[in-house]
Amino acid sequence: MAITLRQFQIFIAVAETKQVTRASKKLFLTQSAVSMALAELENQLDGPLFDRHGRSLLLNDRGRYLLPMAKNITNQVRNVEALLSEQNDVIAGSLEIIASSTIGNYVLPYPIALFMRMHPEAHINMMVANTKQAERLVAQGVMDLGFVEGGITDEGVRMTLWFEDELRIIISSSHPLADQEIFTLPDDLAKTAWVLREDGSGTAEIFKNKLGEHAALLNVVSRIGHTEAIKKAVEAGVGAACLSELTICREEEHGWLKGLSIQDINMRRQLSIIQHKDKTTTRLMDAFLRFCSMIAQCGLGRECLSSPKKLDELLSCRNGFT
Repeated sequence: MAITLRQFQIFIAVAETKQVTRASKKLFLTQSAVSMALAELENQLDGPLFDRHGRSLLLNDRGRYLLPMAKNITNQVRNVEALLSEQNDVIAGSLEIIASSTIGNYVLPYPIALFMRMHPEAHINMMVANTKQAERLVAQGVMDLGFVEGGITDEGVRMTLWFEDELRIIISSSHPLADQEIFTLPDDLAKTAWVLREDGSGTAEIFKNKLGEHAALLNVVSRIGHTEAIKKAVEAGVGAACLSELTICREEEHGWLKGLSIQDINMRRQLSIIQHKDKTTTRLMDAFLRFCSMIAQCGLGRECLSSPKKLDELLSCRNGFT
């Protein structure tokens, strides 16, 4: 009996969840169906693919060897299905994207909603993670597109520049530096406590790179993995932070936080779109990429990205766009 695509899908699900029970729920199959398919695959390959540790199934050396090939095969089949099932007059399908924290929480929600209103048969699912996680999942073919704010290193991933953002130092309204407009180096840095994102965050990585040799003076008192939590910590007086100007509009308007520019340092950074080099660009993917490009070129900045009204106005000016 030949190995089937379904067996590979079940093998991948078990490898990722480490349990037959979880894999069956993920695939909407019975546990017996998953166990039987896995047993048949191992029989066809003349040996086990997992080590059994209690209720957990952990990949052995053979399983680790097979996993990337199985993922590549299933990705290629999805590419074929996507190409052959498209209709020329309808943009339809399901797009899986992953975005780093700033982009996922503050940039993409309104554009995604508007795009799906324009194309009712298109569905876009978004996962929010840090830049390194986004790169890894795009490289593995799990995600169709990634939107990131840091650099990438995987040679199998292609990066396209999107638009520029600016990082700012944020402090509470009661912070000792609140009367200043400019943050100076190294004096202000040396006497400031910091709340930073976790390792792997594009924002944290770029901030340290911008500081250069001064980064050694950072007194990091807390690492927090979510932008909203960082803003709350800064507002409460824990310390200063470095965040995108896209994330602090509301707090600055109400006077809860204050943004400072760093003297003599250009804090602008590039936001980019990444995709696997071998990923087939479907009609839906192409339409969404062109839509994102149009938004970047509109020149309306953060006001455009954070306001449904502004995006609607943009669309009315570009009513020939599809």
